[in-house]
Amino acid sequence: MAAKTPLHPAHLAAGAKMAPFAGWEMPMHYGSQIREHHAVRTDAGVFDVSHMQIADLRGPGAAGFLRRLLANDAARLRAPGRALYSCMLNAVGGVMDDLIVYRLHDDAFRLVLNAGCAAKDLTWMRRQMQGFEAELEAREGLGLLAVQGPQAVRHLHALLPAGLQPGLKLPPFHACTAGRDWMAARTGYTGEDGFEIMLPAAAATGLWRALLGRGVQPCGLGARDTLRLEAGLNLFGRDMDETVTPLECGLAWTLAWEPADRGFIGRAALETEREKGGLPRFMGLIMAGRGVLRDGQRVWAGDAEAGVVTSGGFSPTLNRAIALARLAPEAGADLSVDIRGKRVPVQAVKPPFVRRGEPTPGIE
Repeated sequence: MAAKTPLHPAHLAAGAKMAPFAGWEMPMHYGSQIREHHAVRTDAGVFDVSHMQIADLRGPGAAGFLRRLLANDAARLRAPGRALYSCMLNAVGGVMDDLIVYRLHDDAFRLVLNAGCAAKDLTWMRRQMQGFEAELEAREGLGLLAVQGPQAVRHLHALLPAGLQPGLKLPPFHACTAGRDWMAARTGYTGEDGFEIMLPAAAATGLWRALLGRGVQPCGLGARDTLRLEAGLNLFGRDMDETVTPLECGLAWTLAWEPADRGFIGRAALETEREKGGLPRFMGLIMAGRGVLRDGQRVWAGDAEAGVVTSGGFSPTLNRAIALARLAPEAGADLSVDIRGKRVPVQAVKPPFVRRGEPTPGIE
């Protein structure tokens, strides 16, 4: 087959429904997307996300290059074993990709890029590296398994190599530990505790089967999307892209404005946009009645068009439709979404919708 995945036979053995995605053959679900979603919220699930592009950056100029390349400040990675979420912007402030960068050693970093952006990202980064003493290597032959859920640490305890066992005690979300061939990062895309395990592709199937042997639920991209939506996490290509800035999609918190003399790519355009004002509000929407919220649907405030749904779907935890949307700053509380020509009332809330398996306070 033209598409690729290191776990294809194991996916089929587990009953996966496969589909092409960004040049890969990826599992959409293993019989029940809803069951997979609930497993991650209550116990643990494992996702094969080996389609993500892993790239290593090394050299005495690596840190300085990242401070120029990324809108968040890589100087915050003060020591090895730390992780940072950031947007990579173009010259006009649009989001080229959102990524996580890990500091492995003093002059060594690891980046994980979205699969659909990988080729253009690598080309862009190499173009920007002129003048920096650094090398960028797109890693091949590595798998990436995300083990997510409140019981993820318990399930992984008996399975990780001894050198990564200390990583099980790391604080969530912003830490990693690396061995010679393996890396365990306390990061994820579900809003739950868990790890992303990078390892040789040849070893990925063994870890996958060992996790399933412990009762960990295999999960596909369908559950990954509903989980991240409940957690209020942006998806590249829906909630942001090269025409949308972090100020317009709820990611202003990822912009490191200080120190003022750090001239990261896109900074000048963002400063102009911030000074101009009138920025859209990036909000969550909840629909009380029946219906489905989908990206591209128009949002109305009374009789005036007031925004657009960027991501939408059904929330298994809340048992109702939810969405992320960009709204006009003047939009009030009287909101509705146009669904096939019918205006359906919605409530605007501040994401996330779900935190640690429970509805966020104030969301029923």
